[in-house]
Amino acid sequence: MLTESPEYHQTNLFGSDLLLQLDPKDPLIQLAAVIPWYEFDEAFAKYYTKNIGAPSKPIRLMVGLLMLKSLENLSDESIVIQWKRNAYYQAFCGMTEFQKAVPCHATELVHFRKRIGKEGIEKIFQMSIALHGKAALENAVNIDTTVQEKNITYPTDAKLAIKIINRLNKLAKSEGIQQRRTFVKEVKNLRLDLRHFRHVKKRRKAKRALKRLRTIANVLIRELRRELPVEAMTEDCEKDFGLYERVLAQQPKDKNKIYSLHEQQVYCIAKGKDHVQYEYGNKISIASTAKSNIIVGAVSHAKNIFDGHTLPEVLEHIEVSRGKAVLQAVCDRGYRGVREVNGTEIILPKKALKRDNRYQRDKKRKQCRRRAAIEPIIGHLKSDFRLSRNFLKGEVGDEINVLMAAAAWNLKKWLNHFFAPVFYWIFTQFRDVFTPSGRYVTGGRTQTCGISGLGIYKTLQCWMLNLF
Repeated sequence: MLTESPEYHQTNLFGSDLLLQLDPKDPLIQLAAVIPWYEFDEAFAKYYTKNIGAPSKPIRLMVGLLMLKSLENLSDESIVIQWKRNAYYQAFCGMTEFQKAVPCHATELVHFRKRIGKEGIEKIFQMSIALHGKAALENAVNIDTTVQEKNITYPTDAKLAIKIINRLNKLAKSEGIQQRRTFVKEVKNLRLDLRHFRHVKKRRKAKRALKRLRTIANVLIRELRRELPVEAMTEDCEKDFGLYERVLAQQPKDKNKIYSLHEQQVYCIAKGKDHVQYEYGNKISIASTAKSNIIVGAVSHAKNIFDGHTLPEVLEHIEVSRGKAVLQAVCDRGYRGVREVNGTEIILPKKALKRDNRYQRDKKRKQCRRRAAIEPIIGHLKSDFRLSRNFLKGEVGDEINVLMAAAAWNLKKWLNHFFAPVFYWIFTQFRDVFTPSGRYVTGGRTQTCGISGLGIYKTLQCWMLNLF
């Protein structure tokens, strides 16, 4: 049964009103006032049925929890507990009185994400863009790709073989099959033999252990195929056996390898990083406006494709998200070979043409230098907004996670405007006091400062540019 959110705030006649006890100038309170919550009620009402089942949680509460989860970089379990302890979180989610109990169980957020799906998360992302108004409608955007790592262990053939053996033994126990051997003790010893497999003197021993593990797994698969009753050999069971046989047969140089039994869509990506040679997850594309740094496009790619081939999907997503097409897209040299996509000009760093005048050369140089602004944006998405490791399951989880991270960035960008006056005051004070040579004026006398005044001035100037 659907519980509708109140259309307006009504003060409490008998108790103490929550909003009257909080600071009305707090950024979260101001953000809650401008978010069109009624649009979410209208869009998500179709996923509920009135007068059937237990009363549901208000849609504003669930959407607010998803936003706070990404904004504060918290897990489902943590955001529920923090919501109980934080009055501003409760006011953001539409509560009129302070609640002493948790809003819902943490698994309710999982069910709500599955209920609204990718389309519902897209609506939250589009709302985060619309909050910025005309600033999000720039003609030029910066585009880059990165890796969204999945929450899986580092894959090795030995780990996969051991997991398959454990799964087969568990299946036999649940079906009541008396196995000839479970190989539990032998697998334990083989696991020890696999240690230090990179050492020259222990490499041969590790290879023998891996070969034996594959043999044991195949023995268990053949035994279960013979012993399982007909009604237990369902389509899903046969599909699992086919997956196990494919994993056991794959070789290091094979294509389309499987790196995880429960996340089969994960693929290996090599970005040429010194500290991380290989990353396991999926490739994503991020597009931000050239001047205001607002994320207007975020796409998850199911396959590891060339960066230039990701542009049609990203540009289409930008047009759908903000309602306006892109005229220019500035990319790095990883997109070489693409000049135009569906009417959008692709600008890449390259040598100036002989026919270009000085103005045209400087304009192209500034565009390509400004493209580097998307790199710290991706860094903040990973460190602050839960993009460094994706804990959501499946390809839908990949899409939801990147969209919520991008929406959180845009909301944080909007919240920063409330702190801008403080930085502006400091900015003007430093501009009036310090001189470029590192001297400052005090008591009518000019003295030398240990830190360059120009350096402080430039730092604050960069802060101001990021805020706006």
